[in-house]
Amino acid sequence: MEIAPVAVYRRTVAASLARVWENVLDWEHLPWLHRTTFRYVKLLEERPDWYRVESALLGPRARPFVIEVALDRAHRLYHNRTIDGPGTGTDIVTRLDPIGPHATGIHVEFQVPGVATERAAAIGATYTRLYTLLWDEDERMMRRRQQVVDAGARRATPSPVALGAVDVLRSRLPLIVNANGRRVRVVDVGGTLLAHAIGCPHRGGPLDDAPVEDGCVACPWHGYRFDVRTGASADGRGLRLEPAPRVVTSADGSCHLAWS
Repeated sequence: MEIAPVAVYRRTVAASLARVWENVLDWEHLPWLHRTTFRYVKLLEERPDWYRVESALLGPRARPFVIEVALDRAHRLYHNRTIDGPGTGTDIVTRLDPIGPHATGIHVEFQVPGVATERAAAIGATYTRLYTLLWDEDERMMRRRQQVVDAGARRATPSPVALGAVDVLRSRLPLIVNANGRRVRVVDVGGTLLAHAIGCPHRGGPLDDAPVEDGCVACPWHGYRFDVRTGASADGRGLRLEPAPRVVTSADGSCHLAWS
């Protein structure tokens, strides 16, 4: 069956080539970060610079499909091929052009088999809208990820951080606090005030606004769950939150963060 390009999509993302490669291989983020697009994503097989997954888009009539993603780092491109299900034979080829320490050019060609000439423009427009959304969401994640990487070497010596009167503090919860260069969130769990790290240890995903449910938070990027009372994994995947300071209440009713 003849395969032909139906559209080309170009943009520049504010992320280094290293962050883009990392993002391309990060299949776990697809059903979480892109939850308005994918109903689920199931890993079938994974090797260095290659993986195969089963997925389905949201929608009552959406059917499962299987895609494989293969990187060609030497030529700065990768293929996203549909090998089973709707769209079988489709090959989305993305070329990458590093244009700065935190900027990468993206050139995407959508190659779809068996498309009638009169339908090509409409199909191309659908792909372009989808990829605009996906890259918008990915770019925000990659920029946050870069901030986490850059901040890794800039850690101040821990010292107490005043939080004010306990009654006033409770009225402001949940509260993000800069504790010696480390941002933590102070929350109330079952009447106990505590602080937890707001960067997921997996890829630095944002836990700033993650709801605390049964003492746990879930990363919106990949779904990793953690018990904020202990920092331990709550889903069996073995990672831990970065150590956080304790919330200490003094006899005069004031609070501070203390590292121990």
